[in-house]
Order: sequence, then C-alpha cells, then structure tokens
Amino acid sequence: MASMLHIRKRKEVIMKNLIVKGLVFSVILGFLFSCFLSLQVQAALKDNAKKININTASVEKLQELPRIGEKIAQRIVDFRKEHGKFKKIEEIMKVKGISEKTFKGMKDMITVGEKTKTE
Repeated sequence: MASMLHIRKRKEVIMKNLIVKGLVFSVILGFLFSCFLSLQVQAALKDNAKKININTASVEKLQELPRIGEKIAQRIVDFRKEHGKFKKIEEIMKVKGISEKTFKGMKDMITVGEKTKTE
C-alpha cells in the first residue's frame, strides 16, 4: 500500500514538473516570437524611411530613382502641382514617360507617405 502511495506521489511530481516545463517553454517561445515580430516591424519602418515620397520629393531627389532623369522628374513635380497628391504609387504611371516597366523598377523605392484619416 505504501509502495502504491509512493508511486502515485512520484507520478504527481513528474506531472507537475512537465506542466512547469511546458509553461516555461511557452513563455520563452512567446518572448522569442514577440522579439521576431518587433524586428520585422522595425525593418519595415526603416525600409519605409528610405523610400522616396513622390508627393514631396524635389526634382533632384526624384532623379535618384532608376530611369528618371531631369525631364521626367520635372514632369512628376508638374503633374503633382496640376493634379494634386498621388494617392497610390501606381498613379505615377499617369506621368508621361513612366511606363509599367519603369514603374516596376521603382515601385519598392517610392511611397506616397502616410495615409491620413480623411483619405
């Protein structure tokens, strides 16, 4: 009888240890996941900071984009003055001289900035 009680106690201790280890593992896994997610968000924000805002960039800044020379950069600025801000980056293809091929080469390098609540 004492042996049976000892075995039962031993099983309870083993189960408690397993539960504690499982909880510790879960907490560590959650922490690692949140760190990874935080790094991804920081990378995305850093990436966006490097992008050229086609709604505010100067002719000189726009020329940093692939296949954009002074004439096309000036057309972008003129288009912006005439039609207002770009709402989506794809709208830059409305500017004379910017083809789909040109757009594809620059799409990861441009932004229209943060969306406001009224947009």
